[in-house]
Amino acid sequence: MMAKNKEPRPPSYAISVVGLSGTEKDKGNCGVGKSCLCNRFVRSKADEYYPEHTSVLSTIDFGGRVVNNDHFLYWGDVIQCGEDGVDCKIHVIEQTEFIDDQTFLPHRSTNLQPYIKRAAATKLQSAEKLMYICTDQLGLEQDFEQKQMPEGKLNIDGFLLCIDVSQGCNRKFDDQLKFVNNLYVQLSKSKKPIIIAATKCDECVEHYLREVQAFASNKKNLLVVETSARFNVNVETCFTALVQMMDKTRGKPKIIPYLDAYKTQRQLVVTSTDKFEKLVQTVRDYHATWKTVSNKLKNHPDYEEYINLEGTKKAKNTFSKHIEQLKQEHIRKRRDEYINTLPRAFNTLLSNLEEIEHLSWPEALKLMEKRQDFQLCFVVLEKIPWDETDHIDKVNDRRIPFDLLNTVEAEKVYQNHVQHLISEKRRVEMKEKFKKTLEKIQFISPGQPWEEVMCFVMEDEAFKYITEADSREVYSRHQREIVEKAKEEFQEMLFEHSELFYDLDLNATPSSDKMSEIHAVLSEEPRYKALQKLAPDRESLLLKHIGFVYHPTKETCLSGQNCMDIKVEQLLAGSLLQLDHGRVNFYHDSANIDKVNIFILGKDGLAQELANEIRTQSTDDEYALDGKIYELDLRPVDAKSPYLLSQLWTSAFKPHGCFCVFSSIESLNFIGESIGKIRTEASQIRDKYMANLPFTLILANQRESVSKNLPILRHQGQQLANKLQCPFIDVPAGTYPRKFNETQIKQALRGVLEAVKHNFDVVSPVPTIKDLSEADLRIVMCGMCGDPFSVDLILSPFLDSHSCSAAQAGQNNSLMLDKIIGEKRRRIQITILSYHSSIGVRKDELVHGYILVYSAKRKASMGMLRAFLSEVQDTIPVQLVAVTDSQADFFENEAIKELMTEGEHIATEINAKFTALYSLSQYHRQTEVFTLFFSDVLEKKNMIENSYMSDNTRETTHTSEDVFMHSPRGSSLAYNYYPDSEDDTEAPPPYSPIGDDVQLLPTPDRSKYRLDLEGNEYPSHSTPLNCHDHERNHKVPPPIKPKPIVPKTNVKKLDPNLVKTIEAGIGKNPRKQSRMALAPTDDIDQSDNYAEPVDTVFKHRGVTDDIYAIPDDSQNRVVKIRNSFIINRAQGDEENGFPDRISKTQGERRPSKYKYRSKTLFSKAKSYYRRAHSDASDDEAFPTSKTKRKVRHRGSEEDPLLSPAETWKAGIDNPAITSDQELDDKKMKKKTQKVKEDKKQKKKTKTFNPPTRRNWDSNYFGMPLQDLVTPEKPIPLFVEKCVEFIEDTGLCTEGLYRVSGNKTDQDNIQKQFDQDHNISLESMDVTVNAVAGALKAFFADLPEPLIPYSLHPELVDASKILDKTERLYELKEIVKKFHPVNYEVFRYVITHLNRVSQQNRTNFMTADNLSICFWPTLMRPDFENREFLSTTKILQSVIETFIQQCQFFFYGGEISETSDSVAHQPPPPNPVQMVDPILPLQLPPPLQPQLIQPQLQTDPLGII
Repeated sequence: MMAKNKEPRPPSYAISVVGLSGTEKDKGNCGVGKSCLCNRFVRSKADEYYPEHTSVLSTIDFGGRVVNNDHFLYWGDVIQCGEDGVDCKIHVIEQTEFIDDQTFLPHRSTNLQPYIKRAAATKLQSAEKLMYICTDQLGLEQDFEQKQMPEGKLNIDGFLLCIDVSQGCNRKFDDQLKFVNNLYVQLSKSKKPIIIAATKCDECVEHYLREVQAFASNKKNLLVVETSARFNVNVETCFTALVQMMDKTRGKPKIIPYLDAYKTQRQLVVTSTDKFEKLVQTVRDYHATWKTVSNKLKNHPDYEEYINLEGTKKAKNTFSKHIEQLKQEHIRKRRDEYINTLPRAFNTLLSNLEEIEHLSWPEALKLMEKRQDFQLCFVVLEKIPWDETDHIDKVNDRRIPFDLLNTVEAEKVYQNHVQHLISEKRRVEMKEKFKKTLEKIQFISPGQPWEEVMCFVMEDEAFKYITEADSREVYSRHQREIVEKAKEEFQEMLFEHSELFYDLDLNATPSSDKMSEIHAVLSEEPRYKALQKLAPDRESLLLKHIGFVYHPTKETCLSGQNCMDIKVEQLLAGSLLQLDHGRVNFYHDSANIDKVNIFILGKDGLAQELANEIRTQSTDDEYALDGKIYELDLRPVDAKSPYLLSQLWTSAFKPHGCFCVFSSIESLNFIGESIGKIRTEASQIRDKYMANLPFTLILANQRESVSKNLPILRHQGQQLANKLQCPFIDVPAGTYPRKFNETQIKQALRGVLEAVKHNFDVVSPVPTIKDLSEADLRIVMCGMCGDPFSVDLILSPFLDSHSCSAAQAGQNNSLMLDKIIGEKRRRIQITILSYHSSIGVRKDELVHGYILVYSAKRKASMGMLRAFLSEVQDTIPVQLVAVTDSQADFFENEAIKELMTEGEHIATEINAKFTALYSLSQYHRQTEVFTLFFSDVLEKKNMIENSYMSDNTRETTHTSEDVFMHSPRGSSLAYNYYPDSEDDTEAPPPYSPIGDDVQLLPTPDRSKYRLDLEGNEYPSHSTPLNCHDHERNHKVPPPIKPKPIVPKTNVKKLDPNLVKTIEAGIGKNPRKQSRMALAPTDDIDQSDNYAEPVDTVFKHRGVTDDIYAIPDDSQNRVVKIRNSFIINRAQGDEENGFPDRISKTQGERRPSKYKYRSKTLFSKAKSYYRRAHSDASDDEAFPTSKTKRKVRHRGSEEDPLLSPAETWKAGIDNPAITSDQELDDKKMKKKTQKVKEDKKQKKKTKTFNPPTRRNWDSNYFGMPLQDLVTPEKPIPLFVEKCVEFIEDTGLCTEGLYRVSGNKTDQDNIQKQFDQDHNISLESMDVTVNAVAGALKAFFADLPEPLIPYSLHPELVDASKILDKTERLYELKEIVKKFHPVNYEVFRYVITHLNRVSQQNRTNFMTADNLSICFWPTLMRPDFENREFLSTTKILQSVIETFIQQCQFFFYGGEISETSDSVAHQPPPPNPVQMVDPILPLQLPPPLQPQLIQPQLQTDPLGII
């Protein structure tokens, strides 16, 4: 059973490898390759193959267990699988002959037979003989694998005869062949198979191989196998062939020729090598080690195959080559980076061509090393070259190794750098030359395309040299410069024409006629025409300017950071005397002073002598004065000291005063110069205490008994003291032995103590009954933003004064002055503002005087001054201040001379003060410059305050806070400024030079004409102060008695009790009574028991239509009172020598404005009027019909600012204009005819077609709304995109829908949408305001407004319903009448606007503000329609209601509780009104919510 279970053992064969052996004499100095052949067969792996096997052994090694005293080696066994799949074990024995390393003779062994006999033995025996591996094994058997020869004996089954066919080493091939022949004879006797192995065929000698083959061919069954142990070629084949010969069952052996076998083997090696190299190339870090990589790859089949074929050593060499390649590649990459970085380093260190143009490379290297930034660009390494240091691994260090510059590449880069600088210099020169060429071409205008200019510069040398891109870049730069310059000049021109823009007050909107007037005036200017090709930009600048004029803030100031308000706040924040704690404590301590610090200044040792004298009179530095002990700290400084101020004030020594001692003219001059230096340096560092340090001049006594120079010194000292405003202490009478007398010292100390006490009182005055924060005078100093002078200059008269201090907290632009005016000290608050900020102050706050500053170098500054001054009440004193560099400018510069002369002329005309400040002069920076002005203001203070309170009282008589208060008028004396001239026959000036409230002299011819109550004041809804449109005519009409007409019924009448109250108030005000005379009741026709409607009375040109219907409280009659003025008599009185009467009239007159008192100011406005209306006829310029006169409306808020008002068409009276009765009658007839024709034309229906704003054809914009929607998408895609964009990105944008976006961006949005409806607005990089503007433009371009014209009357009627709920439900029913398409879009838009209004806390756009901006867009008003104009406020309020009640109108929500702003007052019972209603001006919402004007209220008096 056991025998059956045993597996059959594979057949075992023992092969003996034999060949030439013996001493070196026998075999030469190398063997025939028996050992290598055995090694390669038994251990075929490359790492186990040893090419060297020695046969020379020591006795010990020969006796070891491996050799075992035998002349053969046991190589071990190999299990081989044949082609038939049968395994066999092959034991390999090598027969050799070991040589003693001592005797070099064969070792003696147990078998003493010669090699030939011994090698042919078939039975071998050697007990415990170990397997041989390599020569190193001998003597160290324990370190190698120990495997014994089986059973200590083997039977040889075949022989492998090795013949070396290489050249051999000191061996003749014939001798080897002879030896082989003898050996073969012995082997053949054993009857064992034999195969010849031709060894070392890789070094084969052909004829040797042929001889071997010839030898074998002569023998029977003797095969020759060509082998190479080195390359492992046919090694296994020869052993396999021998086994096949031993085992006949295995078939006939196949012998492969060497070359074929070699090719097969090499192909195997090459394939394996390629695979291994690819495997190695996966390693990318040249820091990797073979140990790490081999451990990672040891299980990879490609790695194992290559190791087996080529060995670990070759594999490691391959890996090392790869690593070295990686390293060199990294170094090359770093070198390329450094070389590429060199130009940048050269640009940094060697950027000056003039410096390096002629330097050699070594000189350039030395120059670079001296540069400050050298270490930033280069690094000097301790070891070189750089690529063999660790610097190659510092990837983050971008500095270039300095030794790299020693290469040829670096030098070449340097040469290229120099050449680049030369060519770049040439290129820059040519570009600048081309730029100058463009500057010489006069016809290049801003905005002109390059293509229009290019043909004129084709032959220019510079143009030919530079590239097309450079030429375009230069031209673009040139265009930017001239465009920027043109825009700056255009903006400056707008400021120069300030009178054009500042005739309206804040928060107003110019009408279309006003815009036409502006363009008409500006179009004559070359600076206007210069931007002809940039008309959109010009219009944008103009609108931006207008927007700023009517909504001025320092944040939106066109001068940016040069805004006067910003600069003043910055200056005052750092310069005002804020009384820091140190100074306050210092002064406070000075009030009860115990220690006095004295600074003594002198020359030639005088200072030290005075200090010694004071110490002599002191006890331990304590000085007794007036019964009190003072500790004195003296600091003498001689003339030789160069640091006066640094010694004067230190942290340890702060002087209370300075003693200046002199004894000669030289020392006196030194003192004067020193004090000047101290004050100058103190003013430069803004040290107010040092600038006002008390000085005392002390004259030293002369040692001589009589001094001839003493009177001169006394006189000169007194003069200097007067100049410096300090005390002078003379030498007392008598003869004294010392230079200084005790009386002098005590007098000087008393002066210091009094000065310290005075300074303390000034800086920290004792509180009086009046609050310290309350000012006696409030002065406003106005300056123009962007003027070419420092704010510090105009404030220096105040800031350099020791009496200047900060105003109340929060008043960042004000300061306080404590100044003695008259006999008392006054507190003057000076507020420094820009002109644009001063406009609001001029109207709303009490101001006692204005200091108006302008630059004599800038016309715009004077223009702004004129515009501002024109609207200032002439009761308020004004000081004009011209600012320039020096007095020489007046004589050297005609433009400066003209502006200074104009300012002085205006000041003369209005009886104002005029002065000049010079930036190069210190004298004019003193507070005394304004002393006379302050005195004048104080003198007129009561009159100014009474006038201000009177104006406030009149304002309170009106219901609305926005009621326009007519400015006070001037007196008849103003006519003296306007002698008869030809100019007077032209169009009347825009402002009357005579006021409303002149003193009416009793004239029989005039006494029966009716007058207005309170002059011509009447309630009117309007914008704040100073609107041209509301100035009234004051011409003297001819004596025409109004004809009576049939009394009308249902006339609105005033409450008699109210009339009594009014009359009582008038009677209690003597000033008002003195300003006007009410016609006696006896002169009133008793038959006039009616109130005569305005439109039924024939009015002569110039007669105002302001009429009050005043019912008599007793007879219930209506008395109509008109404006009538008796002016000629006043003039006659003056001409006939009655100045007293004139002066009385002027003294008691009602305040007017300065524009009526200055011919310069008045004629400027008049010239604008004439230029704007030079093409208009008399009839157009001075309409008298009621229809024309009633249009007093500022218009809508739509962009651009449109209004039907014709601001300048309400003729202004000029007494110089003749009032010929016949001429007036002719013109009156023409007017009557024209009125009739106008009434006929009004009956005809006129279609209103708004002008399109697009300048391109569109298949979308301007199309009917029905063509742009579908039932699936009821909202136009463009509207939807705009709304989504606004709600996603800009719902909180301040001023949304009010602030105009860029016109070009709006057009681009529509153009891009025209081309691609799927365009994304987010990708266009446009502002929210531009998208909002494009959305409004979409509705403006619709053929019909979103809210149909047919429903406008219904909306107006519904808005008049008094009950809120009923009114809202009626409006809801009207909305349902919209076309379905319009309804959906309207609902969508209103919903969006409701969402916008909900963010009003951040965007400041309430429903009211949004309705102002949107109602013209949604309703498309026809401003030429007189009937439509009367409903503008109502329609705006309707839109506001829709926005507020959005949920109620469109989503079934409840009525929200909001302020009811819809104008719903019922119409008056009588359709004929006594006075034409003054339509309220629609104001755009201001930038700050606190400035939003309250809603206009209805008139409670029922006059309107």
